[in-house]
Amino acid sequence: MKTDIVPTAFFALILSLVLIATGTAKADEPDAWEALRDGQAVLMLRHALAPGTGDPANFDINDCSTQRNLNAMGREQARAWKPFLESHGITEARVFSSQWCRCLDTARGMNMGEVTEWPSLNSFFGNRGDGSAQTRQTISLVNGLEVGAPVILVSHQVNTTALTGVYPSSNEGVIIGLPLSDDPRVLARVSPES
Repeated sequence: MKTDIVPTAFFALILSLVLIATGTAKADEPDAWEALRDGQAVLMLRHALAPGTGDPANFDINDCSTQRNLNAMGREQARAWKPFLESHGITEARVFSSQWCRCLDTARGMNMGEVTEWPSLNSFFGNRGDGSAQTRQTISLVNGLEVGAPVILVSHQVNTTALTGVYPSSNEGVIIGLPLSDDPRVLARVSPES
């Protein structure tokens, strides 16, 4: 009789832990949004959908025709951020972006405020940059910002993963607690599609 109870009890315990873990993630999301609104966190997101991987060999940072760019769905995804952020009490932000066209187009499409280019947010995929140096510089730049409107960083998968350990989908964001560090506090993963 005891042998039947142990597997059932064990299964119930595991299921409870899984439910608690997923419930906790959702329960923490309102706190993450509050931290973002209050200047205790930043939102870092991967650019919206730009089909493909990397960039062509003839890549030129000043020529969008040589880059992988947002498609129609990607432009729609970028525009979806504004109502999504507004639904969480954010009507304007300080927006910093990679200089890649797909990031700038995402940042501008969000229509949350003036977009400032930060080279430290540029992709270092395929050895186009120095990931460690760029990550350290992004941490330093963010931690050096004055108090003000919420901060949004628009970058690439490799940059987001290097900073947070999270592998984001296209158009997915990560709310990260401040101050940024080599071991950041990921508060939530968010997206207008979720």
